[in-house]
Amino acid sequence: MPLHIFLDLYVAIFGLIVGSYLNVVIYRVPLGLSTVTPRSRCPGCGAPIRARDNLPVLSYLLLRGRCRACGTRISSRYPAVEAVTALLFVGCCERFGFTARTPAAMLFCCLMVALAMIDLDHMILPDRITWPGIVVGIAVQPWAPLAGGGVPLLVSPLASALLRGVAGAVAGGGVLLAVWGAWYLLRHEEGMGLGDAKMLAMIGAFLGWHGVLVTLFCGALSGSVVGLALMRWGSHDMRSKLPFGTFLALGGLIALFAGEALLASYRQLL
Repeated sequence: MPLHIFLDLYVAIFGLIVGSYLNVVIYRVPLGLSTVTPRSRCPGCGAPIRARDNLPVLSYLLLRGRCRACGTRISSRYPAVEAVTALLFVGCCERFGFTARTPAAMLFCCLMVALAMIDLDHMILPDRITWPGIVVGIAVQPWAPLAGGGVPLLVSPLASALLRGVAGAVAGGGVLLAVWGAWYLLRHEEGMGLGDAKMLAMIGAFLGWHGVLVTLFCGALSGSVVGLALMRWGSHDMRSKLPFGTFLALGGLIALFAGEALLASYRQLL
């Protein structure tokens, strides 16, 4: 077996395991619960989930999507999150190779998956994830820069790298804060939650202001398409709220994997 295929397989298995933990984060963090204890339990009967029934994706297939103890149906979203995380991890490995940028990109993907699903479920973006994410995004810049858009070398490479992350965070948070403020002044109501601004600041801390541009464009475009489709089907109207963080997460992933190519294509058009 070629070495890169072996590595991709190993990374995929690791991604499945991490995806299983992300399911715990998605369920417990909005409730203010620990993600470590107690053990996972069936939401139907409360029975602890055995180790053999907690294998990512495989256990779901073997159990045919039902609890072993009571037969309650298990949401297909659990194996979907695990599988998506595995695919994203393999994509990070292929995109960034055997470098320090790969684990940083994997962490970014985990944050995007968790926030996307939490916002989809609860319409919130927890500070327990966004604020630490901003700090980590800035901190990884010196050794694993994912950010585009350079900052002039002012003092040292370390200072410039940290400033790159800070500039991205300020750009990301600032642009949505400006939109939030303008909407509030015009309509005297909140057009979006401040959690969206914190999330885009976190994305900017990892990906820089270039990443913010791609994320915001792709997130707004995908959100508009989905919103128009829901209005067409009659389930939403102009005042209905959508989980914008979910679309920002999609835009952030696009920016991570294809942001540089998209910006290069746009420059050629200009």
